[in-house]
Amino acid sequence: MPLCNDSSRKLALAVALLFVGVLYIIFSTRSISVPVSNLLHNINTPQPVKKIELPLDELEAVLESAAAGNNNTVIIALVNRAYVEDVGGGKAMLDLFLESFWEGEGTMPLLEHLLLVATDQTAYDRCRFRRLHCYKMDTTGADLEGEKVFMSTDFIEMMWRRTHFLLDVLHRGYHLLFTDTDVLWLRNPFSRLSNNGSLDMQISVDQNNVEAVQSINTGFYHVRSNNKTISLFHKWYDMRLNSSGMKEQDVLQKLLDSGLFNQLGLNVGFLNTSEFSGFCQDSPDMGAVTTVHANCCRHIPPKVFDLTLVLTDWKSYKASHVNNKWSPHDKCGGSWKDNHYVPKP
Repeated sequence: MPLCNDSSRKLALAVALLFVGVLYIIFSTRSISVPVSNLLHNINTPQPVKKIELPLDELEAVLESAAAGNNNTVIIALVNRAYVEDVGGGKAMLDLFLESFWEGEGTMPLLEHLLLVATDQTAYDRCRFRRLHCYKMDTTGADLEGEKVFMSTDFIEMMWRRTHFLLDVLHRGYHLLFTDTDVLWLRNPFSRLSNNGSLDMQISVDQNNVEAVQSINTGFYHVRSNNKTISLFHKWYDMRLNSSGMKEQDVLQKLLDSGLFNQLGLNVGFLNTSEFSGFCQDSPDMGAVTTVHANCCRHIPPKVFDLTLVLTDWKSYKASHVNNKWSPHDKCGGSWKDNHYVPKP
């Protein structure tokens, strides 16, 4: 009996080992065949290559967002603390500027394409509070925070920094419409500008001139990004080194008068003050006026005061459609005689 039992146990063990061996062979073969089959499939079947998105720098990202849906064109304005703080009467220059978009005809949607370029943290924070497209410009080596009086050293420096920034925008392939924040937008200017690409640059003037010479104003102008305009801006910005005491507008005027525009093959349009008006020369027709610029004015407080009157005149026109005269710009007219004015630091 013991021998029989022992033989039975050995036979059962052998059968069990044989069964386990068969199972091992079956499952190991399956486990190997699946990956090999998949590997061959992957080699012979083209796989889509995942696109690697390169990170955008901060400026490119905000430009792309602001220009979207606007023919690759971005509206740019420069602001500092002096332009976003109350100067009396409960309003700042930026307040009036943005209010004009609300009160203008067909202008409110354009805020989606407005980029405010801040020269200091206060201006940047105010822009962010307004939920606009905002960018803080690098101002290393310069103090551009407080009010910079017309033709002061800091004022001239700020104008050149602005020119360099706009050159960067053109280099990136964006068309731009630059506007000072002391320009009220009463109608959509794009409907009055040439948008068929025939003009490389369209720029405002202080006064209409029937002669060949134009008194240009760089407070409002449209530029298409191309080799000609980029070359112009390069030459313009480089001229700062040999133009001590001159603001960028005067240097551009000099380049225009010298014939450089013609040499570069630039097609330039000059905006008539009947539509693109200013304090230097009022538009006589409220039914045609598109923008009003507080040019021919020296300080921020009188600009805010007289532009407030312009908005009041505009609201009256919208209610009655009666073409009246603009209120006198007395505060701005008197700003040139105010030799005791001290801007806020």
